Amino acid sequence: MLTVTDLRGHTPTTSELRRVLPRGGVDVASVLGTVGPIIDAVRERGAEAALEYGEQFDRIRPPAVRVPDEIVRRAIETLDADVRAALEESITRIRAVHRDQVPDSHTTTLAPGAEVTEVFVPVRRVGLYVPGGKAVYPSSVLMNVIPAQEAGVESMVVCSPPQEEFDGWPHPTTLAACALLGIEEMWAVGGAQAIALMAYGDDAHELEPVDKVTGPGNIFVAAAKRLVNGVVGIDAEAGPSEIAVIADDSADATFVAADLVSQAEHDEQAASVLITDSPELAERVAAEVDRLAGLTLNSGRATSALGGPQSGVVLVDDMDTAVAVADAYAAEHLEIHTRNARELARRIANAGAIFVGPYSPVPLGDYAAGSNHVLPTSGTARFTAGLTTHTFLKPVNLIEYDRAALAEIGPHIVTLAAAEQLPAHGESITVRGIGTAGRGE
Repeated sequence: MLTVTDLRGHTPTTSELRRVLPRGGVDVASVLGTVGPIIDAVRERGAEAALEYGEQFDRIRPPAVRVPDEIVRRAIETLDADVRAALEESITRIRAVHRDQVPDSHTTTLAPGAEVTEVFVPVRRVGLYVPGGKAVYPSSVLMNVIPAQEAGVESMVVCSPPQEEFDGWPHPTTLAACALLGIEEMWAVGGAQAIALMAYGDDAHELEPVDKVTGPGNIFVAAAKRLVNGVVGIDAEAGPSEIAVIADDSADATFVAADLVSQAEHDEQAASVLITDSPELAERVAAEVDRLAGLTLNSGRATSALGGPQSGVVLVDDMDTAVAVADAYAAEHLEIHTRNARELARRIANAGAIFVGPYSPVPLGDYAAGSNHVLPTSGTARFTAGLTTHTFLKPVNLIEYDRAALAEIGPHIVTLAAAEQLPAHGESITVRGIGTAGRGE
């Protein structure tokens, strides 16, 4: 099922790796023409347009955009006790990690009376998207809401698609997860129309627009994010789930195969890649992948994903090359199953999250490791990070100089302003009685 890319016998360049490594073909630009009219319609007609598109795509029109309190109460009351316990434990762990991410303000004193202080201001209002198509994702509620709360965001709305089997409201488990976190505003809107409605709002329906949108979604959600970026901030354009595993001959083939299959079951475009210097391990893993993929509930999706061009085995000469391959691939999730896993993990520069050793599988991070599972995909981990408390904070500089401090630096400002032919900038200094000879006059 898994195709093999053999890089043994030479040292591949970064350019070569970007050409030959398994990679999916999802192209957000290809659906911009479809998504653009949806964005325009919601901007012009608000909730009415969003509900119409929901009826078209989700086959159901909820009675209202806003989920009523009684629906949420019913969801929490009927939540399975074991699921509630699991969610509550995950909440505790995720909150602990994200609380520790909050940065401290700090002041730099450049001279007597010259200070620059960096403070961190939370985004005022955020929109958090939770998918609801091929699976139920209460974990995505936790991963979006908790870092926003720990950042100090005061106003937030969670959007999730209406479900035909639940009278047009989002899935009860999603609503229950929101209730456990104290979220009071939930909208029964999904897809591109949800992103647009969060960006533009609707005064007639008292739906306030947000300042930033976060959360995973399908290609249409990603395209909608691209189109509203600038009207609101976004976290990233999430693509299909992906996992890469670096393994040597000490790895347990069944562990590795199970982890590859676990991500392949997300959807047919998911990517699962093994990077190894052991052909024998590669053969054992491939056999186990075939076996396990056929046994899982979502075997159709998993088999399709594992057999696609985005998945495969990459054979390398040694672990140094494995690290280079992993950095070029820049996986959303990277597992390391080697003798020196911790040491090797420290050498990785590009990955959304790194799972170290045989007992740190990706599903741990999907639910309850405490880390966040909203991570960069499609190689974007080379230059961006996953969702954290920082996502919802804006660093702001407070600049405070007294007269003597301005007098000390003033002549340099006047000189630079003149060099840039912006004399009014310099006059802003001299009008304060600051001379040009390095001192106040």
